Amino acid sequence: MPHAFGPDTLAPVTLDRREGPYGEVVLRRRGDDFEIIANGCFLMDTSDGRSERLLIDAALAALPAGRTGPAVLIGGLGVGFSLARAAAEPRWGRIAVAEREQAIVDWHLDGPLAGISGAALADPRTVVLTTDLVAHLRTTTDRYDALCLDIDNGPDWTVTEDNGHLYSPAGLADCHARLTPGGVLAVWSAQPSAEFEEALRNAGFRGVRTEEVGVARGVPDVVHLAIRAG
Repeated sequence: MPHAFGPDTLAPVTLDRREGPYGEVVLRRRGDDFEIIANGCFLMDTSDGRSERLLIDAALAALPAGRTGPAVLIGGLGVGFSLARAAAEPRWGRIAVAEREQAIVDWHLDGPLAGISGAALADPRTVVLTTDLVAHLRTTTDRYDALCLDIDNGPDWTVTEDNGHLYSPAGLADCHARLTPGGVLAVWSAQPSAEFEEALRNAGFRGVRTEEVGVARGVPDVVHLAIRAG
């Protein structure tokens, strides 16, 4: 997600505000851009989708050569840039999106964000899982060739306390188990994290590396990449 803070020269206009099981989620418009706020925490906006697209592109590029129709799980839906990028790439097979906030799903299905994700949601490869990503990884028996995860502002800045499990040894073990051999874990972050890289290595991943995308606020957005051995 392009989690760089939007321009402060324009006052935001609240378009929708919902109270759900995980707290409050708000959709705002600031000039020509939309932004999502969760429990008062700025999550993402539509001003710059480069890092969300990198999340998808880097995962696909890291897959073993010759793998056909790979399945990808995107978590979460956000403003839709990652999903749109995946659906625009014919090499992906099954495209699953885990989004726990029904409000965000609604904003894409018949709301202001439909212009970003409409074609991707209509793609027959796409399925939306209205579920908590952390719980899904823990309980599903599905396997994926790539996990492209972007539910927080990074491993060190989670939206809710429960999300911290995803970056723990147990959560990374869940990710490892859900990947096919040679599968790729890609995790978005608002800043580099050497500690998270080390946690990935300790969880049995190989080829751990970080790709950066420069943004206006100075500190680069990054995508942490790791590969399941096999």
